[in-house]
Amino acid sequence: MTEDPSIVVAGDRSEIPPKDPLGVKVPTLKARIGAMNRLKVLRLVSIGAFLDARNLGEILLPGRYLPKDCEVDSFLDVFIYLDSEDRLVATTETPLAMVGEVAYLRVVSVSQVGAFVDWGLPKDLLVPFREQREGLAPDRHYIVYIYLDTASERLVGSTKLHKHINQKGHRYSVGDEVDLIIGDPFDLGYTVIIDRRYTGVIFRNEVFQELEPGQSVTGYIKNLRADGKIDVELQRTGSAGGGREALAGMILDALRAEGGFLALTDASPPEEIKGRFKVSKRAYKRAVGGLYKSRLITIEKTGIRLTETGRS
Repeated sequence: MTEDPSIVVAGDRSEIPPKDPLGVKVPTLKARIGAMNRLKVLRLVSIGAFLDARNLGEILLPGRYLPKDCEVDSFLDVFIYLDSEDRLVATTETPLAMVGEVAYLRVVSVSQVGAFVDWGLPKDLLVPFREQREGLAPDRHYIVYIYLDTASERLVGSTKLHKHINQKGHRYSVGDEVDLIIGDPFDLGYTVIIDRRYTGVIFRNEVFQELEPGQSVTGYIKNLRADGKIDVELQRTGSAGGGREALAGMILDALRAEGGFLALTDASPPEEIKGRFKVSKRAYKRAVGGLYKSRLITIEKTGIRLTETGRS
């Protein structure tokens, strides 16, 4: 992360502590702005409830977020941020991204201080001009990193991802399953958000389904570059044979469902292979080659056929 001492990044998405051995929820962590916290209810008032935010003092949870069965001394899971009057306030709503995370957000408006983006809370998030890689335009979506500027104690956003994200700070291995949010398309493919923490790329020639910016999909780590860039894919072909074995199983299932013969060979048009199995021709040929070597199929001029071994 950035070395700027004015910025604090939450290490985890949730600052909710675990239960103790007796099943009682006992908060031991400092309360954090821009993160989920488990806070104790101190007293109920006409406008809501005041919560014990420990190092941050007492914080109001407005009545519209107060559970009907809430009692004094009970614990609530809340997100802490600053309201429209720059007062610390709690909410039971969850934003699209928290401190230290990245999201694909829509610009609501642009003012003299920067652009405001919708991050899922009543108060829009400011992306100051100094934190914009390029000028942000209303009604467009951008990949935005959330951080806490401790000088002002304000939560703000940034599109200068390189300034805040250490792409080499992850613990991924090739083949790991990850959650992806599709970002902007470009000539070679799509920019993606990985597990809300990092950015990566899916190459267009490896995409075999319709993708829309903002869409959430499951992906897999394909390549970890020395410069910190991460390549991802939607099928686990980058792992040690895992993707090939999965595709081989799909081919066998298709053969058995169609009486033991499939009119697709390594000479079939890529579009036909993509339409049937949602993979590239190269991946299909590798999987077919593996099935042939295992004597599960024979390869004919017009297709592939199950052997007796393959039928069992």
